[in-house]
Amino acid sequence: MFRYPVSFDEIRFFIDQRTSEEDISNALRQMIKEEKVYRIDKFYSLRNNFNLIERRIKGNIHAGNLLKKAYTIAAFLYKFPYVRGIGISGSLSKNFADEKADIDFFVIAKRNRLWIARTWMHMFKKLTYLAGKQDWFCMNYYVDEDALLIEEKNMFTAMELITLLPACGNGIMGKFFDANDWAKSYYPSYEELNHSAKRITHDPWFKRFAEYLLNNKLGDKLDDYFFRLTSRRWKKKEVQQKLNAKGNRMGLKTAKHYSKPNPQFFQEKILMLYRSKLHEYDIREVVVSS
Repeated sequence: MFRYPVSFDEIRFFIDQRTSEEDISNALRQMIKEEKVYRIDKFYSLRNNFNLIERRIKGNIHAGNLLKKAYTIAAFLYKFPYVRGIGISGSLSKNFADEKADIDFFVIAKRNRLWIARTWMHMFKKLTYLAGKQDWFCMNYYVDEDALLIEEKNMFTAMELITLLPACGNGIMGKFFDANDWAKSYYPSYEELNHSAKRITHDPWFKRFAEYLLNNKLGDKLDDYFFRLTSRRWKKKEVQQKLNAKGNRMGLKTAKHYSKPNPQFFQEKILMLYRSKLHEYDIREVVVSS
């Protein structure tokens, strides 16, 4: 689907069932013999196209450079009040980035303070447009401490979970991964990952002070206000069917304890395309065998 050749280790890690390396090797050799899969250098691809290998290698190198910036930015974003954990997501978390790649962040906020945290962070993002660096601050998925369990349990969200890179946190990232161990039903090798996220990031004094000022009824009302305000604004964008810079429908699914992209506009699209590709492959197999 993404025209991305994969290595043997990636096939082994992302396969959806427990299988020995020997069985995988035997299956790949047979598929190569039947020209269902092509091996080019150390990668396997459904297309006999060396340009895809070059594209992947170039994207991996760029991702390595961009990841250094991503961790630095994550450390900065963690200083915002009520932020409890930050992970790097999107294509960058999968070690690929083209020249137009965003830096996507997954944010965990304090219980009942998600909307204060999100609003302040997005107010700062407005300033990044002045420097043309807005693509480095894509904070598009928020949950708070009461919504660690991801509702949409499917192959797409499982993939995002097992590739999420913990960057900063007070220990909450480890709890997040523990709460979503259902992902191993899609990717059994998920158990191999060390997602305890032991490293603790300490809060600066000004963050603690800002939280102290709003750990009261005023903070409760302010969080509720930002929740209603943002939800209304995004609902209007959905009704108007607005598109983002990449031409995709803009949509936000909101509740008191989470703010995330509407799965109808990208996640479900990818899952439908995946099922379509599987069906297309099955049909092709039937035609070839007959």
